[in-house]
Amino acid sequence: MDVIDLFSGCGGLSLGFIQDGYQVRRAVEFDPGIAETYKKNHPEVDVIVDDIRNIDQSGAFHQGDADVIIGGPPCQGFSMAGARIRGGFIDDPRNYLFKHYFNVVRTVKPQVFVMENVKGILTMQGGGIFKEILRIFSDGELLGGTPYDLHYRVVKAAEFGVPQKRERMILIGSLRPVKDFDVLWDAVREEIRREMPHYFDAVTVRDAIGNLGETSADGVVKNPLPATEYEAYLASEGERITNHTRTNHSRLAVDRMSRVANGENFTALKETIRSVHSGAYGRLCWDEPAPTVTTRFDTPAGGRFIHPEKDRTLSPREAARIQSFPDNFVFYGTKTSICKQIGNAVPPKVSYFLARLVRTIIESEG
Repeated sequence: MDVIDLFSGCGGLSLGFIQDGYQVRRAVEFDPGIAETYKKNHPEVDVIVDDIRNIDQSGAFHQGDADVIIGGPPCQGFSMAGARIRGGFIDDPRNYLFKHYFNVVRTVKPQVFVMENVKGILTMQGGGIFKEILRIFSDGELLGGTPYDLHYRVVKAAEFGVPQKRERMILIGSLRPVKDFDVLWDAVREEIRREMPHYFDAVTVRDAIGNLGETSADGVVKNPLPATEYEAYLASEGERITNHTRTNHSRLAVDRMSRVANGENFTALKETIRSVHSGAYGRLCWDEPAPTVTTRFDTPAGGRFIHPEKDRTLSPREAARIQSFPDNFVFYGTKTSICKQIGNAVPPKVSYFLARLVRTIIESEG
């Protein structure tokens, strides 16, 4: 089945679908640096590097181009100001990213679309934003006569065998009604569990990164032998793996990190730390999942991202492991860009489950 990935980032959402045998035909990513990582890891995909507004208005997509559309428009600009009149929400300039996502779905008419977003979208502006999104995708008039049957869930990454307390909202729309969505969801879990008994096991930080040794200046290190089921699942066959670099912290930052024990944060330092993050200077615990990996995992003040033993923040490869990226997935670009790519990605283990679910929805309807 053919897929279009909108707001693709480095390709975490695409990867799960590719692993399940889908063909991602086109991906759209605005940031050239991030798109480079996507291109090099998925050279078979036509990556369009442009603003989705230009792509939507250029007529690049046509009905039938894909069976499935995936991706999530960033929600930062959403506003309810224009929602007082019919169609006002979608025509509000602040909601243009969603508008163009919707337009591509309306044009291509995929059998199923998957929209991923932050959990907070459910309560944003009193829940009004999400209600509008549901209304628009359910409006047959806006969709040329055929509305989508909608189902949504808050997905906890830890429940998919990802060592991270990440939560995201997943909205799935199907052109034909889906009977017993919850039953279908559970059936897919059981099907995957039969094939891979450890897929949904709880995973700790140690399970994920315990076999990664010292970092290197260029990030290239000897490929370690997997010591856990999770490490084996992500392992590559090459002699080397990449992106295992450390951030060069100031002496002050290193001194502070050295005084923080497992599970502690800046409050253990008894000094004023300029950070708005409650987990600033937090050290990870070996035997727990990590908190949500963000785009600032290289910054001690950015959250609980200090290595469980070493006085440094996570390396990109360690953060990628916690996000469930396989070791053969290489991240390209500046340090800031790579952190953004990893922190904003959908964990591929979650994406793979969604791919299996979408396949089951389409096949069960056919």
